[in-house]
Amino acid sequence: MNQRIQELWDQAAKSTAAYPSGQNNSWETQVNFMDKFAELIVREVFEIIDDEASYTIYAPVVQLVKERFGINDE
Repeated sequence: MNQRIQELWDQAAKSTAAYPSGQNNSWETQVNFMDKFAELIVREVFEIIDDEASYTIYAPVVQLVKERFGINDE
C-alpha cells in the first residue's frame, strides 16, 4: 500500500475506533471508517490542488466536489 494511503488509513481507523482489527467491529463502525477514509482522501486531493495549482481557477470545482461528498470546511 502507498505510504500516504497507509497513513490516511491509520488516521481514519484511529478516529473511528475500527483499529486494531476485531475491536469494535460493528457495521456502523465499518461504515464510519469508510466515510472517514474517503473524506481524508478527498481532503488530501484538495491540499494538492491548493499547494500545486492556482486555487482560484479550481475553486468552483473544489466547491462542487465538497458539496457532492458532503464535506464541510473545519
